[in-house]
Amino acid sequence: MKIIDKKSGKRVVGKPAKLDKSLKETDPLKRVVDKELDASEYSPMDPPDAYEKTELSIIKNETMSESLTELMDEHKELMKVVDEFEKSLATFKENGYNFTNEINASFTKFFESFDNELLVHNRKEEKYLFPLLHKLLIDSGEHGTGEHPKTSVDLMEDDHIKFIQLGTLVFNLLGLSSRLADTQSRIFVLDTAYNNARELTELIKLHVYREDNIVFPLAQKLMTPEQLNEIHALLHDKHICC
Repeated sequence: MKIIDKKSGKRVVGKPAKLDKSLKETDPLKRVVDKELDASEYSPMDPPDAYEKTELSIIKNETMSESLTELMDEHKELMKVVDEFEKSLATFKENGYNFTNEINASFTKFFESFDNELLVHNRKEEKYLFPLLHKLLIDSGEHGTGEHPKTSVDLMEDDHIKFIQLGTLVFNLLGLSSRLADTQSRIFVLDTAYNNARELTELIKLHVYREDNIVFPLAQKLMTPEQLNEIHALLHDKHICC
């Protein structure tokens, strides 16, 4: 480094002054961070997997209550329809957004399942499972910070709203495309419908995974057998269910 000679006033080259030992020991800026070799670290270019297994997944593989098992079984049936719809979407795009009888049948099946099964399933969760689970999560400390702490239940309910928004948008765009005479406009609308439909299927799959591997195991862990049995009874009471 260059410093000023006090006698001559000229710049001379010298070695940097050594840090005082006490300053080294008390310096609040830790310039060289020692990292543990086995410590996990994520990069913006390599984020954690959204489908990464957690310790709660162990509970899922053990005995689950009948009420939660039934909800998970409904997920399995739903995912069959979602997978078929996703394949039809890919074929639809590859065909230049031209409808075939097979594509029409798959799309119709998906939207019928969306209205009659998915939304009904969501209402059952919102009405009988989520209110109690949210309270138990708050009481157990499994929540965020802030004046109104949020739990995983809030995230699931937000997803339910997004399902309705995206499902309605895709359905209306597909219907609108059939009324457009201009080819360019029609392709633009169908391309928008396709992208939103793909977003919807990915959201449903991630939502189902989180419920099966995080939310439902938490419910199994925090709820008493009596509470789980009561939920099961409510789910089967056709006079009040949904």
